[in-house]
Amino acid sequence: LPFLLILAMPPKAKKEAKPKTQPEGATKFGPMPESYLKKQKTVAALNAKLAAKASVDAKKRKQTRSEITKRAAKYHKEYKSTAANLVRMRREAKSYGNFFVEDEPKVLLVVRIRGINAVEPRTTKILQLLRLRQIHNAVFLRCNKATLNMLRLVAPYVTYGSPNLKTVKDLVYKRGFGKVNKQRIPITDNSVVESVLGKKSLICVEDVIHEIFTCGDNFKEANNFLWPFKLSSPLGGLNKKRISFIEGGDYGNRETKINAFVRKMI
Repeated sequence: LPFLLILAMPPKAKKEAKPKTQPEGATKFGPMPESYLKKQKTVAALNAKLAAKASVDAKKRKQTRSEITKRAAKYHKEYKSTAANLVRMRREAKSYGNFFVEDEPKVLLVVRIRGINAVEPRTTKILQLLRLRQIHNAVFLRCNKATLNMLRLVAPYVTYGSPNLKTVKDLVYKRGFGKVNKQRIPITDNSVVESVLGKKSLICVEDVIHEIFTCGDNFKEANNFLWPFKLSSPLGGLNKKRISFIEGGDYGNRETKINAFVRKMI
């Protein structure tokens, strides 16, 4: 009977084995080195810092893109209004039988068309001051008395005129290089402009184009930022570069015809 009672009793429940807990930083092979734990904490803190910075940069880029879009739209409206106003004034003058005289150009585009052979020292120095050190280099200049006097002295070596908006845009977008830390860097992004001219409130390429074309308050800084344009030989060649343009040659003042000439060199 005692033996039967023992068989009838239910089996005792087995105790569940508790998982073995390891101290922090320990593995099945033993505790982690303290240097490795420090490195993990440092990397985690650095990743958190980089993530926070990336979030701030993303917000800043979004604001900058929005501002650039607004500025581009404003400049386009300004250019369109100026062109329409010019057409209106010409028509009014014609309707009254008068002549409409446009304003003197504020900006000149100067292109060097002769090389370095047999150039006198004074001419060489003036060309260096104008940043025209190589043949087919081109620069923008503010049109004033000093500039015109310098151009008069080096006239046989350069040709110049007043550029239109399309010429300025083509030069900056297609042949534009910026001066960044005294290095010639291609303008492939608005950040290149902002890194140098951001303190002058010029944050994009459209700002530079507007400042050059309208000869604004920051023309000097924007023009100095642009590296002298290196153009190709003109398509179809030159006529007679030792003869003045008004005599059928190439050098000297072309006025608005400089646009067609430069377009053959871009």
